[in-house]
Amino acid sequence: MSGRVNMRPVSKNPLLKVVILGDGGVGKSCLMNRFVSNQFDENSFHTIGVEFLNKDIEINNNIYTLQIWDTAGQERFKTLRTPFYRGSDICLLTYAIDDQHTFKNLSMWMTEFLHYADIKESAQFPFIVVGNKSDVEAKEREVTKMQLETWCAENHVASCIETSAKNASNVQEAFHMAVEHWMKAERCADRQAENAELNDTVDLRKVNLDTRSSCCARNSE
Repeated sequence: MSGRVNMRPVSKNPLLKVVILGDGGVGKSCLMNRFVSNQFDENSFHTIGVEFLNKDIEINNNIYTLQIWDTAGQERFKTLRTPFYRGSDICLLTYAIDDQHTFKNLSMWMTEFLHYADIKESAQFPFIVVGNKSDVEAKEREVTKMQLETWCAENHVASCIETSAKNASNVQEAFHMAVEHWMKAERCADRQAENAELNDTVDLRKVNLDTRSSCCARNSE
């Protein structure tokens, strides 16, 4: 594993762990580097194991530190990448618009992540589906936007976007969308927890009334 971290003081901002998954060659490293440093290397090598970078992002006047993990997509690196799924706050499921095979493998990547991250409620986890390489010519496209939206609807994924790490199209927007989706999921989880707590709360006044009623009933017998 190689860990490349921005050299800066430890941040007091909320830290969100973001994992980028997808087949090798779909542009996961390029997306991460474009977002973090606004650089693009067309000749970048495949990731071996995992790499990560940090980047601060501001949303609604709040600053979050994203710890972005780029994982190797090849099967032979599975045992290296899967231990890093635990503790993830966000997962970007990534494919290449000009490669139908990488799109078909999204279900495999989702299943793998849910298993090794030990997530029970998949519908509530903030997955984002990213179709990279939107800069390709129309004749090279193999996955339509309709196919993308249909897959997301069938798999209960609320957010999807097409990006290009090459020309920076929608890259910033993809990570903003990911954090906003996480925030929405957190609010939903908080509401569910509050409702569960309310349902578990015992109405002590009602219990006391019931107790007195039962005592009176026994005394009158």
